[in-house]
Amino acid sequence: MSAQTTITSSVQFSQCWNPRFTLCCKIDCKVLSNTYSLDANLCLLRLYQFEPARMSMQIVARILVKALMAMPAPDFNLCMFLIPERLQMMEPFLTLITLSHYLETARFREFWDEAARNRDILEVVPGFEKAIQKYAIHVLSLTYQKLPRHVLAEAINVEGLSLDKYLEVRINEDGWSLEKGHGKGQLIVLPPNEHNHPELKKNTADSIPVEHVARLFPILT
Repeated sequence: MSAQTTITSSVQFSQCWNPRFTLCCKIDCKVLSNTYSLDANLCLLRLYQFEPARMSMQIVARILVKALMAMPAPDFNLCMFLIPERLQMMEPFLTLITLSHYLETARFREFWDEAARNRDILEVVPGFEKAIQKYAIHVLSLTYQKLPRHVLAEAINVEGLSLDKYLEVRINEDGWSLEKGHGKGQLIVLPPNEHNHPELKKNTADSIPVEHVARLFPILT
């Protein structure tokens, strides 16, 4: 075995036992396979706090993109707490913070416009568009019983025949339906839930187990 081969093997062996190297490989694999582990991402960000000179801006950006895709979970903010403030004022982090703000405030038109200007950051992560569309539907379902077609189109950034196909899938799989609106408009009827139909909200008192109430009787008497 040559000296060069020995050195290469030693480097590869040391990398296998390097937590930062292992986590970076794991996160890259999860990005490519469209899977997600918040714990692994937070662990790597904590390691970067101890070794800031070794921080990979590309890996951290991908972590933040995956965190955006996990909304409404608070993953993005949890990750940002572990990123130095000076870096938060730099690209691409500044753009990702802006995107997060648009999503949190349901400013979907502005979000999609900003996303279109930064495709190089976002398109490296598979499934980004579908994940954000899913979040947008979640937000709309909290507010609307029925919504105009154009509101849905703006929220998910889909129009025309593509929107027709999207609606067809949602009608078949999720119980959506369509109604005629005023004039030539079309209304999308969303399935009822405790947010868009408050009468469905379960009363807190109804959720108290009987045995817990029974324990109060001796005290009250």
